[in-house]
Amino acid sequence: MPLQDPRPTVDDSTGEHQAIADRDPPRVGIKFGALTDTGKFRGNNEDQFLVARLSKSMQVCKTSLPGEGKTQFSEEEGYLIVVADGMGGAAAGERASALAVGSVESFVLNTFKWFFHLSGHDEHELLAELRQSLERADQTVIERARSDPALEGMGTTLTMAYSVATDLYIVHAGDSRAYLFREGELEQLTSDHTLVQTLIDGGAISPEEAKRHKRRNVVTNVIGGPSEGVFVEIHKLAVLDGDTLLFCTDGLTEPVSDDAIAEVLEHHPDPEDACTRLVDLALRRGGPDNVTAVVARYQVDK
Repeated sequence: MPLQDPRPTVDDSTGEHQAIADRDPPRVGIKFGALTDTGKFRGNNEDQFLVARLSKSMQVCKTSLPGEGKTQFSEEEGYLIVVADGMGGAAAGERASALAVGSVESFVLNTFKWFFHLSGHDEHELLAELRQSLERADQTVIERARSDPALEGMGTTLTMAYSVATDLYIVHAGDSRAYLFREGELEQLTSDHTLVQTLIDGGAISPEEAKRHKRRNVVTNVIGGPSEGVFVEIHKLAVLDGDTLLFCTDGLTEPVSDDAIAEVLEHHPDPEDACTRLVDLALRRGGPDNVTAVVARYQVDK
């Protein structure tokens, strides 16, 4: 379920926060793959993706000890994954997704606090900043569209993951998706912010009817778009050794079923190979849209 209330639930007076902060986190290694393709019917690619490693660093400028000029890095690392699918006339969708990803990248680099030891209070701040990163991207896209009539109404989906140790936070708006593949089972982590999903949730149509609905591509919540303001869906989970995460645009999920996606992830453990197979499968099944897949496979050493 999405995290609707990020308030801390641990009592500071118990000292449990300090225990959490002092506990050595498990070492986590992640192998990535990422691929995007224009598809068979689009003239340009409005999808964007970003995979980044975050680390603390110290550059020694002057010292009486050996090592002047060297840069040292902390042992702990965080990871950032972003997938966006733009929409709008002409090249506006491509501009919207690029602006949104660039805004998130800038926010994380210059504003975001990289909490590598999370206590309850730290997590409260972290969740607020994750939400703010999408709100900032929304403002960036809206303001750019207002300055150029050719870009009016442009928008983009955006699905972002922030990973530190075994903690994974997913921040989401739109109908791109995040999946967890664990022990042979594929689970969709994000909700589709679409008209047909609203109809499904209300019991008006079935999931099978949604696949054929003439307005199945209407997205109801985006970064940018015709009006300012975005609903930010947030999830948190703990990753396990062997978990695989997939982040993708609807250019994959429209022509390729969840069962087919799970089969690829099961039989192709290398993330780069899995991305190639998934994109190729979408193209073989018509390639009706731009298609993007990012796969992350976790190795957790306790």
